[in-house]
Amino acid sequence: MAEEKRDYYEVLGLKKGASEDEIKKAFKTMARKYHPDLHPGDKEAEEKFKEVNEAYGVLSDPEKKSRYDQFGHAGVDPNYGGGGAGGYAGYGDINDIFDSIFGGFGGGFGGFGGGRTRANPNAPKSGDDTKVSLTIDFLEACKGVKKTINLQHLEKCSQCNGTGADAGSKKVTCSVCGGSGQRTERRKSILGIMETVVPCSACNGTGQKIENPCKKCSGAGRFRTTSKIEINIPAGINDGQVVCLSGKGDAGLNGGPNGNAYLTVFVREHEIFKRDGNDIYCEVPISYTQAALGAEIKVPTIDGNVAYEIAEGTQSGTKFRLRGKGTKVLNRDARGDQYVTVTVEVPKKLSKKQKELLKKFDDSLDDKNHTRQKGFFDKLKNMFD
Repeated sequence: MAEEKRDYYEVLGLKKGASEDEIKKAFKTMARKYHPDLHPGDKEAEEKFKEVNEAYGVLSDPEKKSRYDQFGHAGVDPNYGGGGAGGYAGYGDINDIFDSIFGGFGGGFGGFGGGRTRANPNAPKSGDDTKVSLTIDFLEACKGVKKTINLQHLEKCSQCNGTGADAGSKKVTCSVCGGSGQRTERRKSILGIMETVVPCSACNGTGQKIENPCKKCSGAGRFRTTSKIEINIPAGINDGQVVCLSGKGDAGLNGGPNGNAYLTVFVREHEIFKRDGNDIYCEVPISYTQAALGAEIKVPTIDGNVAYEIAEGTQSGTKFRLRGKGTKVLNRDARGDQYVTVTVEVPKKLSKKQKELLKKFDDSLDDKNHTRQKGFFDKLKNMFD
């Protein structure tokens, strides 16, 4: 038989009909008393906290509270569509619950374990990564290019070697925090005096102060500068691709490694070529005569012009492929192809004599030279027969 639940008002130490403020105040008291973080390994405290949390989840909700006042547990039982606020109602550790209830105390709930573990501020720390962009031409992206960029970053001070201390000076223990890097703030609350551990502002949480700061970096150990860096852009790089410049980011702290710089490469459009992956596309206009009789035409590629023989009777829109004339596959010894589309340019400004000659020429042609035209009109005729 299931264990009968205790009355929710009794769980919170209240009488039936308690006000919203009384319920909230009682929950704060019980949460502080039974939270598992304050009683590690204590199963009884954990169960009582769950019970307190469930009671508060019902009594703090006006609708659920009304049903509970009328029907008791049956009014909020999950089987009846109600239900309490089982579990921990989204609260994690003890800092989370008191931050939620009391508005937050920064470094933790003083007097109950001292808050979260603080990282050692004097431990080596990696420098931050930096970002920079560069725009190059289409052909430079296809073939690769060497470029010089201006990179802004934090550089280790050469005068103090990153220590922040002037020559002959040294770091001494902070007199404010005694070398702990922390100080305790006390404030009054409804629960009494609350203590919060925060980083010491006098030494920025390091526990040490510099007697005589370096004049070049003002004691920071680093300074912002702009460096000129020569880089090799690999052949086949795509528009928007990112290149990692290892160790070219901000200098680390306390002997930590430098961060990286990430270079985003943008590629300008070309007036003739288009690119799709490693393949290149272009259009080449040819004359009506070249299309009809066939001819050797000049085709541009990223390596220069090449000759290509087109067959007689070539139609506008015909596409052919030049193998291995595309861009290089990035970091591989391979290349894409180039696809060329020919477009027949129809003459627009003809003299009277040219028009007469062209008309005679057209009259001399039979249906074998206009198979597509004849087929189209045959279909059109059948549609209306």
